[in-house]
Amino acid sequence: MRSQKVRSMSFEGDALRMSMDWTVADLDKVQVLVESTAGSSHPSSYHLDELVAESEKGVLQAGGKPARYTTTDICDGIAQAHEGMHYSLASRDFIASMVEIHVKATPFDAMVLSSAGDKAVPAHLMAIARLDIPAIHVPGGAMGAGPCMKSNEELWHMSVQVKEQTMTKEQFLAFQRACCPTCGACQYMGTAATMQVMAEALGLALPWSALIPATNAEIRRMARAAGQQVMELHKAGIRPSDILTKQAFENAIMIHSAIGGSLNAVMHLIAIAREIGIELDAETFDAIHRTIPVLVDTKTAGKYPTELFWYAGGVPMVVKELKSYLHLDCMTVTGRTLGDNLELFERSEMPNYAEMFLANYKLNKRDVIYPIGKPLKAEGSLALLKGNLAPNGATIKKSAVVEEMMVHEGPAKVFDSEPAAVEAYLNREFRQGDVIVIRYQGPRATGMPEMFYMSELIASDLVLSRTTALVTDGRFSGATRGPCVGYLGPEAADGGPIALIETGDIVRIDIPARTLDIVGINGEMLGQQEIRDVLEKRKAQWKRPVIRHKGALGQYTRLARPALEGASIHE
Repeated sequence: MRSQKVRSMSFEGDALRMSMDWTVADLDKVQVLVESTAGSSHPSSYHLDELVAESEKGVLQAGGKPARYTTTDICDGIAQAHEGMHYSLASRDFIASMVEIHVKATPFDAMVLSSAGDKAVPAHLMAIARLDIPAIHVPGGAMGAGPCMKSNEELWHMSVQVKEQTMTKEQFLAFQRACCPTCGACQYMGTAATMQVMAEALGLALPWSALIPATNAEIRRMARAAGQQVMELHKAGIRPSDILTKQAFENAIMIHSAIGGSLNAVMHLIAIAREIGIELDAETFDAIHRTIPVLVDTKTAGKYPTELFWYAGGVPMVVKELKSYLHLDCMTVTGRTLGDNLELFERSEMPNYAEMFLANYKLNKRDVIYPIGKPLKAEGSLALLKGNLAPNGATIKKSAVVEEMMVHEGPAKVFDSEPAAVEAYLNREFRQGDVIVIRYQGPRATGMPEMFYMSELIASDLVLSRTTALVTDGRFSGATRGPCVGYLGPEAADGGPIALIETGDIVRIDIPARTLDIVGINGEMLGQQEIRDVLEKRKAQWKRPVIRHKGALGQYTRLARPALEGASIHE
């Protein structure tokens, strides 16, 4: 054990441990880090101490010695519409680094990491891959459904309705008070929910542990089981490198397609794979999403809150539908393969136990998780677009795009910040057919904030939602609706074509053809060579804006990789 090797060289450590809750006997036990993002930061993390306590019990029952650590996270919902959003993605890398510091400085033999939020879950999965000691992720579960199956992202367009006097302030305040009734990840298949699913899909979380309703006692039983199981992983010598194979990532991408997952998962899975030494690219996501249909009908593109996904069978039910596509021989944290886990799940009482809850909603599992033979949508949720506006690629959640916007051509309206675009919207400066471009929002410019405020304003407008597109080198929330193209590369701060486009240029988005191009200059349609000539002249005159950040954000923007390379801090 690594902890015992270090003890033989660091005698002071034993004395310091025994000043806390350690006994002499504890010093010879397997030492397990039990770390979470618990804190009063937001609903995804507020309740995690309960799960940590259960994981600690599991470690103790299996003969190990747990130690509790925490580095809390932030919430994109709370960081919305102000400068706090610039710190959101950067927090992922710093949380991962804090776990590394805790493991390396103490040291530990194994770890259980618990999280539920947008950046916390990928941070913990990155740390698991980087450190490569026996480890299990404990997902923090799903928030309960709001009134009438609605969820908190609807507040954005409701606020506009109040301003337009189509909704009373009292109605708005009543929904605001009721729409987040419990702890857990937000009720739609956003990044938090998607990444919990990815933890299980990769084999790093126990079967059927993603998106357990946070108020259900099953989530505490799962957390205790994780504490017990990490001791078995240590005993068997099973490490993340035995689990995180190229095939495991392919499994995760297939499941991502089936659940209609968040676009942010592309960036996060690429970053996690890089930590274990596996190269993933956005082309792999696009290819798999062409093959694997959407099976799960959850908000925001679908009908139901994510707790109903768990009641319908969750990840194991999706695995069952996709078993002819998946690599069922991949190892998981159970010490068994994905296929073995599926067999055990099907023979257990658990599917019936969960589905009984669906009767409360007068639903059955096929209302939420469709069979592979009759999918909800014939292709997956994601498309990779390339063209002269995005030579290195851009992504769109096409499952959230209405049919008439699958191909769109219109004049660009260019902004260098989201607040400037929002102001233009509120001043009613947008017209049907416009392509709104928001640039200098990439990892190396401003930390890659999400453009959720602008996208939700458009999606909530009955006219613009079906006639207007949004293009950015920033990112989008998993709750994003409508024709929103993000993650453009190269980003504007690196002199990509998005830095060169001007208001009045004509942009063509063709999702079936996977293209994103400037097809006209200043309102005039031109050939591709003529457009290249114009862009070259503009590039010769372009100067990178002075963008400076202090502290943590400055460190991140100086070192971040491009978005579709994971947007992680490079060595």
